[in-house]
Amino acid sequence: MQGKVLIVTGALGALGKVVAETALARGARVAGIDHAPSQMPATLERIEIGSVDLSDAAQAKTAIETVARHFGRLDALVNIAGGFAFETVGDGDLTTWQRMYALNVLTALNTARAALPHLAASKAGRIVNVGAMGALQAGGGMGPYAASKAGVHRLTEALASEWKGKVTVNAVLPSIIDTKANRNDMPNADVSKWVTPQELAEVILFLASDAASGVTGALIPVSGRV
Repeated sequence: MQGKVLIVTGALGALGKVVAETALARGARVAGIDHAPSQMPATLERIEIGSVDLSDAAQAKTAIETVARHFGRLDALVNIAGGFAFETVGDGDLTTWQRMYALNVLTALNTARAALPHLAASKAGRIVNVGAMGALQAGGGMGPYAASKAGVHRLTEALASEWKGKVTVNAVLPSIIDTKANRNDMPNADVSKWVTPQELAEVILFLASDAASGVTGALIPVSGRV
């Protein structure tokens, strides 16, 4: 990752922080974009842009252009921004489906559309999206979330086909990620079987690297020890 310019959306979340810090440690210059506010001052190696609603195309474009101006180029986009809701289809609310679509599909779509011209100008433009193992076969209560993440899978494949030879586009499909929030929500679970943020970050950064030049349109399960 030495010298690469990497954008991480959802950079202030549990996974986003690990991806950003690992990339920085390997010599990348990193821009973090998040819905949460950020007061971190910009440096030559790092910039954070907070209070951005990436489900809004105009805000996403402004954030991406700010990063491109700051670093002079873009090499990789990692779309981690998203959300989760557990709600049954019959008893749920339509607004949940709309919210999941906005948080998971539109955020990835808007940032990709804004970043692609810059990534195509790179010698090794990369997009890495975060899908979900749970979107391959949805269980009860997973309808809104799984449907939106399935949308991320199809978006990944379509973009990979449309930009083949210019930008690689792949997605990681984690199972349950070992985060504080997930531990609180599932206190009786066997967390030893979950995938850690660092394990997932390693796969993400491989896909964002020069070494993954021959991989595009892939949906890669990262399921820990399940």
